[in-house]
Amino acid sequence: MPTTRTLETGVDWVEITSTTDDWKAADPSLLASMLGQLHLIRAFEETVLELAGEGLVHGPAHSSIGQEGGAVGSIIGLRSTDGVNGSHRGHHQFLAKAITHVSAGRLDLDSLVNPQIQTVLQRTLAEILGLAQGFCRGRGGSMHLQWFEAGALGTNAIVGGGAAMAAGNAWAQKHGGTTDLTINYFGDGASQIGSVLESMNLAAAWKLPVAFFIENNLYAVSTRAEEVTADPRFSVRGQGFGIPSWRVDGMDPLAVYLATEQAAERMRRGDGPAIIEVEVYRFFHQNGPYPGSAFGYREKDEEASWRARDPLDRVAREMIALGLINQAGVDAVRAQAQSAMVGAAGELLEPDPQASGKRRIRAALWPDVGFVNVGVRGDGGELADAKVDDPLTYTGAWRDVKFVDAVAQVMDRRMEQDDRIVVMGEDVHRLSGGTNGATKGLFKKYGEDRVIGTPISENAFTGLGAGLALDGRFRPVIEFMYPDFMWVAADQVFNQIGKARHMFGGDNAVPLVLRTKVAMGSGYGSQHLMDPAGIFATSPGWRIVAPSTAADYVGLMNAALMLQDPVLVIEHVDLYALPDRVPEGDLDYVLLPGHAAIRRAGNEVTVISYLSMVRHALEAVEQSGIDAEVIDLRWLDRASIDWDTIGESIRKTNSVLIVEQGAQGTSYGAWLSDEIQRRFFDWLDQPIERVTGSEASPSISRVLERAAIARTEEVVAGLERIRTGLGQR
Repeated sequence: MPTTRTLETGVDWVEITSTTDDWKAADPSLLASMLGQLHLIRAFEETVLELAGEGLVHGPAHSSIGQEGGAVGSIIGLRSTDGVNGSHRGHHQFLAKAITHVSAGRLDLDSLVNPQIQTVLQRTLAEILGLAQGFCRGRGGSMHLQWFEAGALGTNAIVGGGAAMAAGNAWAQKHGGTTDLTINYFGDGASQIGSVLESMNLAAAWKLPVAFFIENNLYAVSTRAEEVTADPRFSVRGQGFGIPSWRVDGMDPLAVYLATEQAAERMRRGDGPAIIEVEVYRFFHQNGPYPGSAFGYREKDEEASWRARDPLDRVAREMIALGLINQAGVDAVRAQAQSAMVGAAGELLEPDPQASGKRRIRAALWPDVGFVNVGVRGDGGELADAKVDDPLTYTGAWRDVKFVDAVAQVMDRRMEQDDRIVVMGEDVHRLSGGTNGATKGLFKKYGEDRVIGTPISENAFTGLGAGLALDGRFRPVIEFMYPDFMWVAADQVFNQIGKARHMFGGDNAVPLVLRTKVAMGSGYGSQHLMDPAGIFATSPGWRIVAPSTAADYVGLMNAALMLQDPVLVIEHVDLYALPDRVPEGDLDYVLLPGHAAIRRAGNEVTVISYLSMVRHALEAVEQSGIDAEVIDLRWLDRASIDWDTIGESIRKTNSVLIVEQGAQGTSYGAWLSDEIQRRFFDWLDQPIERVTGSEASPSISRVLERAAIARTEEVVAGLERIRTGLGQR
């Protein structure tokens, strides 16, 4: 028989319950402020449900009624510089942080609502109604609430979507030299989400001051937690990552406060993350003003037993027992909160003259429809004072360099000049510059705080980069070893990073660079070799650069690192080892958006390409004998592409061939050809021709891989189709 012994993790996992002595010892002003916040949030949520019932809330109304104790207990002791972010059910967290900010965490129950608090209530309600005076100008609504000044980093409609960004905010706090912390709120459902678990691991490994706060309300929409996990004690997750965890009754705000204080002490002294699980109960259904029992998945007796534990009643009872207030005083607090909400709603609504007894939103408060696309990205004004140059017109001295060495050298130069830049990704710190040498020398020169080798956790480190970018103290450069790996982190790339500026009102900068390489022809197969340009071009918020020369790479990367937008920088392995050249000097010049390069002038056809296919296009033109004009796009996104150069060439040649290497289904050229025919249809003498790879992703077999991608031969064939269309033989 084998010898067995029980192992212990050595990680604290504790349950906190408040006692009578805790209530006696609590600062009376703290308890009064808790009571005031609880009633303000309850009255706010009741108003939201009332307006939803009148059809005035466009979209969901995820009420937090019943769950206020967890938010108030955990937030009331925070600083304004501490950060919080949350989930789709986040009104209570946002309001607790905003009210704590404007009141410094202390409320006067005799005069509960001052002008600052009234403004918070009205602007939050306006946001949920989609109005221009909302914190996100009406774009965020109920599920996307953000107010950076208060440390409210943004609630999130993607389950678990905010965990990695909270870790990024905490990274910025730690490396910014503060003792601030961040709390990420999510529910029982998100406790099974991969990005949450990845973020826990990353936060523990890097000792980040972030708390993962689980509001366990026992249900997803209608599914009980026990149905989807073998262990519904969600704070046990911390044991696997070496994170100490607290379990606490979320209907007891003081107990939550005490647990959060213990966790905060650990985080502020630099010992790393914490997990806090509170058991709470949403009194209503997932969305709307009806209880869960109305939909048959909860029993009325269960609902009644939880309502008897209402956190508002708990705090009131304890304060009455301590002689700090009487029932009339409690009633007066509620009346003040309700009156504030009547006032807030009254500023936003008016009687509907078309329906007696009904209300409508005041028409003047809606956002102007012209605002619809404002803030998808910035206006690029940050490049106004840049040292602008274009290698096409450069007349100075040159020096020889391999393309991949130029990649490393320009990053070295920028990191030397800007200590905000941090580089992160899998293996970027090892192997003499990552798997291809693109970060050569950086780790040795700048150390582990600025060149960060990440776990194989694409969701986590990409989201962490998003949190860094939104914080603003750092400029993350994230490397994806292969573009296909981005789809592991697709939520962070597209739902979070790409949409953040616009979704939260259009003002927030998102200065993030995402580097990756196309590796078609290297034999790595279907899950390593895609070209991501087509997907990113049809996704809002991203700028895209795709250099074909080392000199262009320098100018484009410099521009990417100055822009306040997320920028995808696409490289190609075929270019890495090629001998190339860059201008002699400091590598500080910028190649501005809207500047394509004409690599060959011609009159018969406009050939448009990017990356390594520019070289193949030039070879094909020489082989075919067609007098083609070859345009190297350099900037690929809708806002940055050089439509002037493209249009001038088309007016001259009256025909277009778009050349790319990758698969038809994710083709960049499909989007581009549609845009060209809409802009320049009157100058086209024949349909736009395209050269792409095949429908299939490239395979491992050398023969099948070659058949799946485009190179010079396919461009020659495309030019022959153009020749036929021109009536030539």
